[in-house]
Amino acid sequence: MIFSSIKAQEKTGKLITPPYLHKGDTIVIIAPAGILKNREATIEKAKNLAESWGLEVVYGKSLFNQNNHFSGTDNERFKDFQEALDNKNIKAIWSARGGYGSVRILDKLNFIKFKKNPKWIIGYSDITAFHNHIHNLGVETMHAMMATSLEENPEEIVETIASFKKALFGEELKYSIPSSEENRNAILNSGEILKGQLIGGNLSILTSMLGSNSQLSTAGKILFIEEIGEYKYSIDRMLQSLKRAGYFTKIKAVIVGDMSSIKMNSTKWGSSIEQLILDVVPEDIPVLFNFPAGHEADNRALVFGRKIKLTADSDQYSVKFTD
Repeated sequence: MIFSSIKAQEKTGKLITPPYLHKGDTIVIIAPAGILKNREATIEKAKNLAESWGLEVVYGKSLFNQNNHFSGTDNERFKDFQEALDNKNIKAIWSARGGYGSVRILDKLNFIKFKKNPKWIIGYSDITAFHNHIHNLGVETMHAMMATSLEENPEEIVETIASFKKALFGEELKYSIPSSEENRNAILNSGEILKGQLIGGNLSILTSMLGSNSQLSTAGKILFIEEIGEYKYSIDRMLQSLKRAGYFTKIKAVIVGDMSSIKMNSTKWGSSIEQLILDVVPEDIPVLFNFPAGHEADNRALVFGRKIKLTADSDQYSVKFTD
């Protein structure tokens, strides 16, 4: 039934929603990219959190392996991911952390069994590679906290955890975000409600997917972006690359999440990061800033591939996920 639904999705554009979790379901924690050095206690904390929700938690066989930059060799990380994709008893794949390395195993993965029995793929940052690729397979994914997010100050991740739990168990997701002076939302202020599939992720990874079968189609959709640890000129270069590839040609809106730890260059850029983005995105496209998702402690869950309703006024903008 699910496989036939994916065939139907190819005609309607509506993505498949993996089954939401219930008490007693099993999830797996794997590390598809960066190394988990001396973080056993953190992963145990994540396991305890999921178990407090009534879930069963297992670890990937190579979770704590070490291979220089990576959490195990490419083949070890691939095997953990593939086994999780193929195992019908696993209802969600929760990334322990990002870093770098997902793209190195992406083309090794076989998604035949996954397409017959979709499950939630969860994470952000480098996990954007999987979000993009699986979007093109016609299945929703979850941009949300990872296991290592629990290293943040507990008081600062209350909403992070709460929104993740809601997304995981199928509760309603909606957010109201205070408006920024930099928001370009005149169209929305007129009372219009924008609707479209939410897509996107980490800006560096979105750019690295260009020209591959994991590149997103943005026509009629709403793009979310976030980034960490880049120079402004580098962010401009990536946005210009997306623009030249047609990312902003038929897009409905752009939502900007955390732009964290921006590096200072010896030669000043000359504008804010917000103005930099506005200068790239066409003037008729609404751009909304300061959505709490990305590399800060407050990292609200998003469902990529799900349609959202976007409204705004002078005080706030609202994001509501719909069926």
